[in-house]
Amino acid sequence: MAFRLKLVPEHTSFDFFKHQWLTFGASVAAVIISIILPIVMGLNFGIDFRGGTTIRTESTQVIDVASYRQALSTLDLGDVSITEVFDPSFRADQHVAMIRIQAQGDTQAITPEQIGTIEAALKTADPEVRFISTESVGPKVSGELIWTAVWSVLAAAGAIVVYVWVRFEWQYSIGALASLVHDVVLTVGLFALFQLKFDLTIIAALLTILGYSINDTVVVFDRLRENLVKYKTMPLKDVMNISVNETLSRTVMTSGTTLISLISLIVLGGDVIRNFVLAMTWGVVVGTYSSVYVAKNIVLFIGLDRNKKPGDPSDKFFTEGAANADH
Repeated sequence: MAFRLKLVPEHTSFDFFKHQWLTFGASVAAVIISIILPIVMGLNFGIDFRGGTTIRTESTQVIDVASYRQALSTLDLGDVSITEVFDPSFRADQHVAMIRIQAQGDTQAITPEQIGTIEAALKTADPEVRFISTESVGPKVSGELIWTAVWSVLAAAGAIVVYVWVRFEWQYSIGALASLVHDVVLTVGLFALFQLKFDLTIIAALLTILGYSINDTVVVFDRLRENLVKYKTMPLKDVMNISVNETLSRTVMTSGTTLISLISLIVLGGDVIRNFVLAMTWGVVVGTYSSVYVAKNIVLFIGLDRNKKPGDPSDKFFTEGAANADH
């Protein structure tokens, strides 16, 4: 007999609506707070969105941030931020610093001549310092990137909502939209709260979170649609509970294995991708939560047409293989 790992019993009967007002109220409060945080605290935009230059340095000597700053103070570079980077994967003699310099004009962040001047100045403080990467983005380009990023997230969310509407019914699409807004807003709020660097890689993480979240939501919705036909006289709340319980094993296994990979990347992946992986990890957690506690609650509040027949046009899309999506 083949061995099968089961993190969740095959048959469960959890009441996911027992504290529905508490869980849904907590989600609403978290969304409101996450909207306020970027307004009050702002986002720590990276060079992609703010314009300027990021220089990553490496040295065999211990980094003295004060001496670095003093060496650059005479160059009239404007706003300069210097932070030391710590990572458990670094060697004992590997000391890394991140230097961020504001945009130096309307067309470019910094010139090659200025980079040479900066390197020469830093060598007076640390002769062993060397530049291992330099990234520059002009102010005009950074402004365009902000709007491009916003529209890309909105377009992806809009396309997903249309997909859910076509595959199911409009009530499901409203629930899916609420779930997606919940996940994206909470992720942005997390970055505002801890002032983590927010750049194009985080936009990529947000788009990935949208896809992951809707995948889990669609599995629950698909089982719900099947059970609505199977249990025609059962109250909608009870049918939803059965549907979530029947897909719970699949949800836990998928989220659990994904989190194992992401946590490994947080620990071993290095500081370059850490914020991206952190966003993904947080997105998987809140995405799983919203599929269970947000999307279905919205559908329950709106209500469904229980008299709709299985042969209606909306049931003809994407049906092949969907019934087995949770296996």
